Amino acid sequence: MLETAQKAPGSGTRMENRTLGKVPLFAALPPEDIHALDSRCLWRRVGGGEWVIDYQAEGADVYFVFSGLARVVIVSSGREMILRDIREGEYFGHYSAIDAKPRSAAIVAVTDSVIARMSATVLWDSIHRYDSVREGVLKDLVSDIRTANQRAHEQANFDVKKRLCAELIRLSRTTGEGRVVVSPPPTHAEFAARISTHREAVTKTLSALEREGIISRSPAAIVLVDAAQLRRILAADT
Repeated sequence: MLETAQKAPGSGTRMENRTLGKVPLFAALPPEDIHALDSRCLWRRVGGGEWVIDYQAEGADVYFVFSGLARVVIVSSGREMILRDIREGEYFGHYSAIDAKPRSAAIVAVTDSVIARMSATVLWDSIHRYDSVREGVLKDLVSDIRTANQRAHEQANFDVKKRLCAELIRLSRTTGEGRVVVSPPPTHAEFAARISTHREAVTKTLSALEREGIISRSPAAIVLVDAAQLRRILAADT
């Protein structure tokens, strides 16, 4: 069960820095309005590995990740499919907050996290009251649809190698030194859950990409040595 924080935001050292001002969705709001929204949220600590929302559960609250990392998953017949990660400043649960239907996926905390829980009523009030919030929610919904469409296309048309190349590119970031990395690297089982395959297929494909000099691996990161070649693999006819 989620642990309820003992103090409201701003009432003591433990909570004073917890604010929705860190969430891009509310970045354009005046400080006093953000503070008012802070006071209408329940702030929770969630341990890594704890489930925040169950698949098909009732409930319409929306959750904002203040710190830590959460993950959207669907578990079917004992097999886990990872849909996406939710990082600091991002949010989840808004589908049910908007349409009042059961949860379309489960949410698990990957690391120890602090999460703000907001009622659907407060979210709807913010959507109606603030143009920037309304625009932000609409853009995020469209982004979710585009991502889902892209993944459906990859699943229908790409082999395992192409799907893994696409996921490596999606997960990568460019460091200050100009390296393109995936860090920390997912386990092979996590990669498999992301691209709907088996761990053994991921192991075989990563090893082949490393032999070809396209990636290099260490416990801390997967380096995309030749990100352009990964994109050429995606563009090639199969």
